[in-house]
Amino acid sequence: MAISVVMPALEMAQETGKLISWLKKEGQEVAKGEPLLEVETDKAVMEVEAPGDGILAGVKVQAGDVVPVGQTIAWLVAPGEKPPVEATAAPAVSIARATTQAVRSAAAPTPAAEPAVAGVGKISPKARRLAREYNVDISKLRGTGPDGAITTDDVLAAVEPQTAAAPASGPAGEALSPVARLMAERTTQSWTTAPHFYLARDVDATVLNAIRMRLQKERGVKLSHTDLLVALVSRVLLKHPRLNGSWTGSAVQSNREVNVGVAAAVKDGVVSVVIRNSDKTPLAEISGQLREKAERARAGRLHPADIAGATFTISNLGMYGVDSFHAIITPPQAAILAVGRIADRVVAVNGQPEVRPMMTLTLSCDHRVVDGAQAALFLKDLAEAIVIGENIG
Repeated sequence: MAISVVMPALEMAQETGKLISWLKKEGQEVAKGEPLLEVETDKAVMEVEAPGDGILAGVKVQAGDVVPVGQTIAWLVAPGEKPPVEATAAPAVSIARATTQAVRSAAAPTPAAEPAVAGVGKISPKARRLAREYNVDISKLRGTGPDGAITTDDVLAAVEPQTAAAPASGPAGEALSPVARLMAERTTQSWTTAPHFYLARDVDATVLNAIRMRLQKERGVKLSHTDLLVALVSRVLLKHPRLNGSWTGSAVQSNREVNVGVAAAVKDGVVSVVIRNSDKTPLAEISGQLREKAERARAGRLHPADIAGATFTISNLGMYGVDSFHAIITPPQAAILAVGRIADRVVAVNGQPEVRPMMTLTLSCDHRVVDGAQAALFLKDLAEAIVIGENIG
């Protein structure tokens, strides 16, 4: 029986996806789990796997087409079988369900379009929010979504002409990429809705440096300080589950898994690549995963599982010479750890001045989930783990 290949929902609140390329040609055989196409979302370009075995047939969209989530874009058929004429002729098998269990557990359904109101067709909740934010009159929009629903792209398309029509004497506007636009939306949402508070602590990195050098020499692999911090933070989170929790909008959710995300710079923005079950993952594997995922992020070739399901995030700007900074929490996470550079400083050790390699850790917390004492105890335990190099490797 033919298997429907549909435009998948690869991230929360996604309404459409842009087909970048087919990785197989029509008429070629495809194996289940084999990369089939590349789709651009608001975050990145992602490879999508085939939901089953078959021959690619009945391709309906080409590179550059923007397609609503859930729409059939091709079929996988048996030898000699023809693709169904109607999209309803065979049950659809979503490509998103062919990805890893990690993505399935982290994915959320696309919000249903809100009912039509007088003078306005259906509109998604996200599109309505953007329309309010950018002062767009939705009664004048023509929806391009399923059944004529107004999508976020429709709203943003209406914003761009307004920007272009700005007075010539004013500063020139710069159109945001999808990644930059989404980052702007999410940081604004976090900053305006999550009551942030911050704790900072200076930590002696002498032992951390020594362990890094020793492990690199013993194992013949390159390790970063971020690799070590992911391992340490993951274990400390087990002692402080509140810091690993999430805000659901009305309550605190406890997360069974510890999935630490690491902020990675990409063109026009930042994405967080995720190490799932990082508390149980060996250091060498943490290092390998971070290196591989960071490379895919920079190349714009992330997989859905690479960015799904983080429960806590680390943002390290030490390599840019930054001493310390305050990071913005990534909803629905409860906290993010900002890491500054390791630099020699004169500090008091047993009452005497000594030069030690020091680093500043700044913890940003959502006060709806975490209180000051809980955050302070987490930071205390993390600092102690770094100072003694607890169980690294």
